[in-house]
Amino acid sequence: MSGHNSHDVLRRDPRAEWIARNRLHPLHGTVVSNEATEVRGPSGLLRKNPHQVGFIGPNGIKRIDRLKGNAAATGKGRRSGAAKDVQLPLHTVENPDFYVVVVPDMVGGRLTGHDKDVIGQAHKLVAGIEGNGAVLAVCFGQSKEEHFDTAGVDRLLLLDDAIYEGYCPEQRLAALVQVEAGYHPQYWLFPDSVNGGSDLGSRLAARINERPVVQAWQVDNHKSVCRGAGGTVDITRETPRLLMLAEECADQIDETRHEALSLELPVVPVVISQLQDKGQVAVDPNAISLAEAEFILSAGNGIRNWDQFHEAASVLGATEGASRVAVDDGFMPRFRQVGATGTWVTARVYLAVGISGAIQHMQGIGQCDKVIAINTDAGCDMVKRAALSVIGDSEEILGELIERVQAFRAQPSAGGDQDAA
Repeated sequence: MSGHNSHDVLRRDPRAEWIARNRLHPLHGTVVSNEATEVRGPSGLLRKNPHQVGFIGPNGIKRIDRLKGNAAATGKGRRSGAAKDVQLPLHTVENPDFYVVVVPDMVGGRLTGHDKDVIGQAHKLVAGIEGNGAVLAVCFGQSKEEHFDTAGVDRLLLLDDAIYEGYCPEQRLAALVQVEAGYHPQYWLFPDSVNGGSDLGSRLAARINERPVVQAWQVDNHKSVCRGAGGTVDITRETPRLLMLAEECADQIDETRHEALSLELPVVPVVISQLQDKGQVAVDPNAISLAEAEFILSAGNGIRNWDQFHEAASVLGATEGASRVAVDDGFMPRFRQVGATGTWVTARVYLAVGISGAIQHMQGIGQCDKVIAINTDAGCDMVKRAALSVIGDSEEILGELIERVQAFRAQPSAGGDQDAA
């Protein structure tokens, strides 16, 4: 300690960090307000809180509370109120001098949270280079994303031809090689994920003879810090042209709109792949473990008609889950229990029926992308967490849902869209 003063040592409070990550904790509001604009994310990285009143964003815009703390009283969340009161400024890039290219995973045709982190990192790299730079997103397959502009995309190259559908890494690599030749990007950014980003990034790195960085979580234009040895050590090296980035590598863009102007690519020759994608194979959803399931229908104490619940899961093609109460009462097996005392899930869609939302259950679904709640209690924690809530009797709602899904799939034109349903 001879070379350091006591005030130079950053002392962490693990309990305060845990409370700050759990918004349902009674002390959450107090801890977050005391920690100003910085908290630690679930992976331990220091994150800024862009939703705090008075936060100065990367574009110099100060976040204000137009409802003056009365969001709860008006029945509207701060986000919905901000969408009506504040028009985000438009960020334009005319005649870019250079590009930073992002190749998002686009799971299910939409940008994931990981993708948006990578786009945020792309803007940090653009800011570190002299000149007029733009972030170019190269997306493959059919897109359902409607908010490329608020995600930070300046230019969009959407390759949705049939040749890019399914598993076709050689064909996608051929398109990226054309982008390399046509746009000469300063950097290539990929999400380092099992959804295709790490595989495609590795293929491109070998093709353009670049040694990439992987699991990078702190990056600037000069050096990159990457996780190694299973996340136990950090490795620092010079920033190359191609990077594969970990989650939470940068703050997402949320204070500006971007043009997302469409670009076109010259015709890419069709590649005869060594592996042919013959489409998806029907799998029993309940044969998929909860930890790997993408669509979960979960039952709680509010379920009375269990035969109907099982029918709904079958019709929807969802993996069945349950709250601890439903399991303790013997209605579902123990391996179907979701939560901190059961299985932590990362589903793209989590449909909770009759689950009020105990803290252990809310922790277990913390990494789910979209949560939908069916409940009779409009004030329960699950409804507060959900992106979409339906208030009413679960038996009536599930019955109507089953009828509508069956009617939709009976339509001749819906044959190719059954998975989307």
